[in-house]
Amino acid sequence: MVPRWSDGDYHQSEDLTGLIGDPLSFNANGLIEVSTSKFPLDHVINSKLYLWRGYPWNLDVDAVVNSSNENLDEMHSSPGLYAAAGPGLAEECSTLGGCRTGMAKVTNAYDLPARKIIHTVGPRYADKYQTAAENALSHCYRSCLETLIDLGLQSIALGCIYTESKGYPREPAAHVAIRTVRRFLEKHKDRISAIVFCTSTGSDTEIYKRLLPLYFPRNKSEEEMARSRLPQDVGDENGETSISERRIRIKALPAVHMSARRVLTHENSDSSEGDARLQFTRSLSLNSLIDPLFTAVTKDPDQRRKEQWERVAQAQAGWKWAKWLGLGNIGGPPLTAAEEDSLHARYLARANAVNLSEITEMKILYRGGVDDEGRPVLVVVGAHFLLRCLDLEKFVLYVVKEFEPVIQRPYTLVYFHSAAAIQMQPDLGWMKRLQQILGRKHRKNLHAIYVLHPTLGLKAVIFALRLFVDREVWRNVVYVERLLQLFKYVPREQLTIPDFVFQHDLEVNGGKSIVTDPRTRYITNRPFVGAS
Repeated sequence: MVPRWSDGDYHQSEDLTGLIGDPLSFNANGLIEVSTSKFPLDHVINSKLYLWRGYPWNLDVDAVVNSSNENLDEMHSSPGLYAAAGPGLAEECSTLGGCRTGMAKVTNAYDLPARKIIHTVGPRYADKYQTAAENALSHCYRSCLETLIDLGLQSIALGCIYTESKGYPREPAAHVAIRTVRRFLEKHKDRISAIVFCTSTGSDTEIYKRLLPLYFPRNKSEEEMARSRLPQDVGDENGETSISERRIRIKALPAVHMSARRVLTHENSDSSEGDARLQFTRSLSLNSLIDPLFTAVTKDPDQRRKEQWERVAQAQAGWKWAKWLGLGNIGGPPLTAAEEDSLHARYLARANAVNLSEITEMKILYRGGVDDEGRPVLVVVGAHFLLRCLDLEKFVLYVVKEFEPVIQRPYTLVYFHSAAAIQMQPDLGWMKRLQQILGRKHRKNLHAIYVLHPTLGLKAVIFALRLFVDREVWRNVVYVERLLQLFKYVPREQLTIPDFVFQHDLEVNGGKSIVTDPRTRYITNRPFVGAS
């Protein structure tokens, strides 16, 4: 029995009242603007949606979807389909003449429980052509659903229409799939009885379980959660991404003014005054037919990008001395809120599509428990940050992925500088770029950065970060000389502390008194109690 989405368990991983809304929803007066949900609660639509772990070929539905290549051959089709359907499928596919990307072709289902197989071809993915890939993938799902209705069928099982060989990241692909199906159901829910999302891997299943509540909320709590967690761009009425600069604006023709009509009726007037009046009236009539938005001077997007690059170059020109001193590229104009959101979304999508296990094993950044006021804690270990062994680009992706669930609400950072050396790389320019990628929620919700065992050199670096990179973030630094001082802010049981940190604390602060760490033989200081 395939579980209906609306009948699923409601697992709320967070207290929804603590979620921080999108800062773009604040108006000029600083007040929150109440907006309607982009995907409101709809019990009828939810009743037609199913999520199932397994291949579609085993389901008794009207149609199943096969993700293939342009030649519709067995080698590039969904695993297990041809074996389950029998030899007749390959023979029929060879007569179809292939299929274009984003389109759909239909065959019989042969030995499958389903009646029909709908074949479609997913797009190749490249960051440079992200919008085109998103729209092509959206068209794949929409073509399959339109074909279902054209055949007079009502139920369909959809696998994930993308292939690893074409490089489409899993989570962005799931966003496109789910929102396209949602928009289609909004228009055709009376003609469809069931849509089953089928996942074949555990990672795909987890992605769909996490994203489905954003587009198919089952209660008001999930609908409210979706307001702050949906991507900024959720497509148009069909789920496709559109670029505002490329839109063609069409406006209805206004009525011709009566005064102009009367002037134009003077057919017998051959005087110069009559000709002048006729020419003037024609000009008025033409102007009344033209949309002023269309005639307004709108710069081409490519020209705007060129001007933006020029502004960046001019802004950076005054910071050449910073590069000469080895501080990196700290010039350039600040990003707008929309630019930061877009940058963060792109990096998060890449982070979810890349294997970052090697960065995880280095234990540079990991999650702790909560601080003394219940805020979540992230821990950074400076001694584990070894540049000669570290892929900085992957590290940035790892940081974005680890920060994402934490920075939605106020949080705390703990940095162990114990036994770490100050390195000139990554430089201040790299740090500035990282903060731009993390975005506004990082800056807004960061409560404090507790720095344990700071050195004079580290304090100088933090002063430079405050001066040249971001005063708002780095003014939250609190220097902590001893472990016991740190435990006043973050309880001991809420932190996983490397053994060498205890040893370093003993070496730096001396043996005035000791308390043994419960996990190891290492010790840390506490106020001295004299022996009797």
